[in-house]
Amino acid sequence: MTTIEPRVRNRTPLTSLRSASRGERPLDAPSLPVRALKGLVLVVLCTLVIVPFVGIVSTSIAGPQEVSQAGGFVLWPTSVDLSTYRALFAGGVVTQSLFISGVVTVGGTLVSLTLSTMLAYALSRSAMVGHKLILMLVLLTLLFTPGLIPSYLTVKEFGLLDSLWALILPTAVNGFNVIVLRAFFMNIPGELTDSARIDGAGEFGIFWRVVLPLSRAVLAVIGLFYAVAYWNAFFNAMIYLNDSAKWPLQLVLRTFVINDTQLGSSQLGGTGEALPPQESIQMAILVISTVPILIAYPFLQRHFNKGMLTGAVKG
Repeated sequence: MTTIEPRVRNRTPLTSLRSASRGERPLDAPSLPVRALKGLVLVVLCTLVIVPFVGIVSTSIAGPQEVSQAGGFVLWPTSVDLSTYRALFAGGVVTQSLFISGVVTVGGTLVSLTLSTMLAYALSRSAMVGHKLILMLVLLTLLFTPGLIPSYLTVKEFGLLDSLWALILPTAVNGFNVIVLRAFFMNIPGELTDSARIDGAGEFGIFWRVVLPLSRAVLAVIGLFYAVAYWNAFFNAMIYLNDSAKWPLQLVLRTFVINDTQLGSSQLGGTGEALPPQESIQMAILVISTVPILIAYPFLQRHFNKGMLTGAVKG
């Protein structure tokens, strides 16, 4: 049995090549109806994703009368009206929350990348005392979560309530990202670090001058993971922030779009102009919360294959 199976497996490619040379369809190739069905399913799925997003953008830039006549949802506007965006960026709650989300995303990503990278590099060095115990503690965080009440009490005891640090520090280090970074660092050849050590570099010098320049791909991917998590996070803000002036954009999105709370003139900056329809305001907030991630993703996409696969193979 052990000698027959490889021969059977090797016949399929030869049969496929002979059939292809004779202009026939290979046996393992899908038939035309199957390919047509796959294409139809893909077209339907893409339509289900693209059409609602186009409708959201169109409603946000459509004129007030057109939105009212269409019942609150415009699929393709006849004219472009940016009065909704002017109202949102006039200095009201959306402008303020957008600034706070930017600060939390940039600051939190820098803090998380710094802590996670240093921890992962230390765990990749077998000479570090207690690295197995610390690695086990990191792995335990993937299996057990502390729970809402212990987390809240911890944040309260450290005096972080109503502080933007409450949105960063409790989620500063993610165990999965640390494991991926550690696996990437372990794949770096030891000869490079040994040669740097012979040249007189210490551990921090090796980490800063040798390891980090070789880890740009995985750092870009992990940085994107952290940035998306900080940008989309609203639960910590809802739990830890009582002052609405410190709300990030996602909490504003949840309050005024999902809960369908009306935005007044004072909350939009008070420009004196007539307020756009609430449907246009809600759709514009959705667009503002989505566009930054859509802009950042294409610049980091080329690092995904190298960063994630290299970091995960020996994890």
